[in-house]
Amino acid sequence: MQASEAGSVSAPLGEHIRAAIVAAGGWLPFDGYMALALYTPGLGYYANARPKLGRMPADGSDFVTAPELSSLFGRTLAAQAAQVLEIAEADEVFEFGAGTGALAESLLDGLAACGHPFARYTIVEVSADLRARQQARLARFGDRVRWADRWPEAMHGVVFGNEVLDAMPVQLLHFDGENWQERGVALQDDRLVFADRASELHPPHEGPFLPGTVTEIHRQAEAFVTSLAQHLKQGAAFFIDYGFPEAEYYHLQRHGGTLMCHRAHLADTDPLADPGEKDITAHINFTGIALAGQDAGLDVIGYTSQARFLVNCGIAPLLEAADLRQRAMAQKLITEHEMGELFKVIGFATTGLVFEPIGFTEGDRLHRL
Repeated sequence: MQASEAGSVSAPLGEHIRAAIVAAGGWLPFDGYMALALYTPGLGYYANARPKLGRMPADGSDFVTAPELSSLFGRTLAAQAAQVLEIAEADEVFEFGAGTGALAESLLDGLAACGHPFARYTIVEVSADLRARQQARLARFGDRVRWADRWPEAMHGVVFGNEVLDAMPVQLLHFDGENWQERGVALQDDRLVFADRASELHPPHEGPFLPGTVTEIHRQAEAFVTSLAQHLKQGAAFFIDYGFPEAEYYHLQRHGGTLMCHRAHLADTDPLADPGEKDITAHINFTGIALAGQDAGLDVIGYTSQARFLVNCGIAPLLEAADLRQRAMAQKLITEHEMGELFKVIGFATTGLVFEPIGFTEGDRLHRL
């Protein structure tokens, strides 16, 4: 047992992971390990009852997301939602991975403020603990909000996912200077350790790559977008996350990859320590996400920074009307050295839904993907 794991809530999950490694013949691909660390029922990071989202370590949280930082985030996105609902002649909003329900709450309030009627807000949530938190927070909206633990069969409306793609398990690759190998997790003296195996996998980018490069590929996130295309019958979808176009993602300067862990608002680079007690995440290759949607039949309707998207959707007048404290928190959403530039927004629409999304009216970077 790893020393940092002894006596912690991660000990049962550690034993579960060890048993899975043994059952798999002594080696698990990293995406398999990441899935267990994040989603094992009752034990994984997103499946246990530990607090996760909040503004500071004192509240027991590990990181903050834009909706938690300011309600102006969701109220601004409501303008984009209202446009899609009108164009698509739909009345339902879908959200994947809704966290504490902060985005749903502010987006619903924003839709009400702009006078747009809607019949239903559907949250697709696999975590029982997070679902309970969401239900408590959104109780005032009554039966207009519903929950699902799987894909709705036919979706008509607008879809949002904030920091959803980055939480999907990634495969790790290691370049030894001549060949790519897949990095997985094995046991050494009962400790979790990295171990590489020969593989036909390789990054989608041609490189060049430095010997010793470790990087990620995002097959599960891309498969998610493919599934979106199968279920979204009429409407548009917007995903907000941190990441880069392919050429930047696989640039020489990122030879260590983008995999990162978060706990108590601190970052570390050891995903094998204390599984279940911290988030494990990787930046998004937005080029791969765009191609997955396009290949599945969706139109890619825009790609830009979070700051530009929010400005296009009208955050400026909301900032002007906010008090000083609200304004200070919301500024972090659009400031370049905070969330404004690191986070990007990518949009998809069903074929035949012809419109100009207000979020991409200026500063669209689709040509850079």
